[in-house]
Amino acid sequence: MASSSIVSAMTKQGAAAAVRHAKARLGLTWTQIAEAVGRPVAWTTSALLGQQPMSEAEAKAAASLLDLGEDVQQAFRLQPTRGALDSPIPTDPTIYRFYEVLQVYGPTIKELIHEEFGDGIMSAINFRMDVKRERDPTGDRVVVVLNGKFLPYQW
Repeated sequence: MASSSIVSAMTKQGAAAAVRHAKARLGLTWTQIAEAVGRPVAWTTSALLGQQPMSEAEAKAAASLLDLGEDVQQAFRLQPTRGALDSPIPTDPTIYRFYEVLQVYGPTIKELIHEEFGDGIMSAINFRMDVKRERDPTGDRVVVVLNGKFLPYQW
């Protein structure tokens, strides 16, 4: 018989669903949550959607602001399974557009990285990201900055 002191295992996916629900219920923005956590908005959003582990203090700050329980707070601290999409080719229109961009411009990005830096890759581990709005008279534009450390191949 299991001990009654055992907390039910909350997954990172379950915690992400709880975050989305609490965020909507409380009328919060990702920026407000990031300010409470003390980390950049892109990192905080990624963490709360299950792609980064949070420290105890970060998890506590997020759970407190979102009025979520200890089980969700513990899930925030778990190591993630990164890059786990529901399917190899994403079907969500926003995510699919990035897949499409990489199909069209991926070889160009690769060539330009190699021309500028040499043989290597852009790190997705030592990485920063930002998403901004750029006002434009023909319709606002989405500006996504991907900022990864260059890692040369070493033979």
